[in-house]
Amino acid sequence: MSQPIKIGIVGVGKIVRDQHLPALAKDQDYRLIAAASRHGKVENIPNFPDIEAMLDAVPELEAVSLCMPPQFRYDAARTALMAKKHVFLEKPPGATVSEVENLKALAAQNGVSLFASWHSRYAPAVEAARMFLSSARISSAAINWKEDVRRWHPNQEWIWAPGGFGVFDPGINALSIATHILPPMFITSAVLDFPENRASPVAARVAFRTSNGLPVTMDLDWLQTGPQSWDILADTDKGAMVLSGGGSKLAIDGKVIHEEPEAEYPMLYKRFVEIVRAGTSDVDLAPLQHVADAFMLGKRNVVEAFFD
Repeated sequence: MSQPIKIGIVGVGKIVRDQHLPALAKDQDYRLIAAASRHGKVENIPNFPDIEAMLDAVPELEAVSLCMPPQFRYDAARTALMAKKHVFLEKPPGATVSEVENLKALAAQNGVSLFASWHSRYAPAVEAARMFLSSARISSAAINWKEDVRRWHPNQEWIWAPGGFGVFDPGINALSIATHILPPMFITSAVLDFPENRASPVAARVAFRTSNGLPVTMDLDWLQTGPQSWDILADTDKGAMVLSGGGSKLAIDGKVIHEEPEAEYPMLYKRFVEIVRAGTSDVDLAPLQHVADAFMLGKRNVVEAFFD
């Protein structure tokens, strides 16, 4: 039996406490032996102010999981890769496409694995949706991703800064699923709503066409109150598909055909150990490229300020 991978985690915030730490604690393929963060700490292991201090003090580390905001991820990932550590990137994998392309090259040069962890692709009904759509003829599709930033990112200012993605922080989860289950698609137009007191959008409406000319729309809203909506819909010759709950439930013509409890982060870490032991990387840039295209093609629409 293989020995557990000695892993460190960088950036101890809400997502780490809610998802990464519980997943690692239950996975016998890992042993969490260090953490680095400017503010947070993990109990019962050594903690350091930054990744450089962690790598200097704990040279036996084999892998690192990087969970800081995307604006700061490249330097940390480069440091780890140059130290020949395997790297797990929380989504989005970087602030720009070119950053992540460079990290892919560095991982290959240093003989280590790099993983862009699109967690929503590991939602329980996503593969069932992909299989259904692969056997059907699609006529159109729509992505509706609407949630309340005040609930999911309370007091987190980094998401509104340049490079913080704004509403595309959750929207990229939708794109990670859509690029996995739908034919290749390209943005044709976009309107991005920027609050007058923020540097990133709070809502977006995006139009795509697939490689064979089918229309796909995406509606993102980060001020949704009440029930949250994470749905992908497709009209097909085999019925109307609704993938809801962020990929947790699949229904065809209103009949639920697949629904399971969410286990995205345990599945992510299972995939990471697979690529580490196989000596490969898994870095799909398609979701990040669509975000870049939306900012490049999108019309900027200024809306009323909020969170003054």
